[in-house]
Amino acid sequence: MFRGIGATEILIILGIVVLLFGGRKLPELARGSGRALRIFKSEVKASQDEDATSIESTPPTDDAPPRTVDASEVTTETPSPGERPGEQR
Repeated sequence: MFRGIGATEILIILGIVVLLFGGRKLPELARGSGRALRIFKSEVKASQDEDATSIESTPPTDDAPPRTVDASEVTTETPSPGERPGEQR
């Protein structure tokens, strides 16, 4: 990521940061950045845990074998036009 940045460039960047914020503000900035990073990491972990539990609690797909039908349940009669299926004559 930072292959082109050497020690000299890092020292220059740190010098600019000290000039911008001052020596007294640097520890406060570092503390605030550390807290923000810690909160971000914990939120990401909580989100991943929540996603994992929702995946685990999802009901499985219906992989049950097809239901067998008894011959007495099957009707071979077709209704005449105008008659509803299952209607008695």
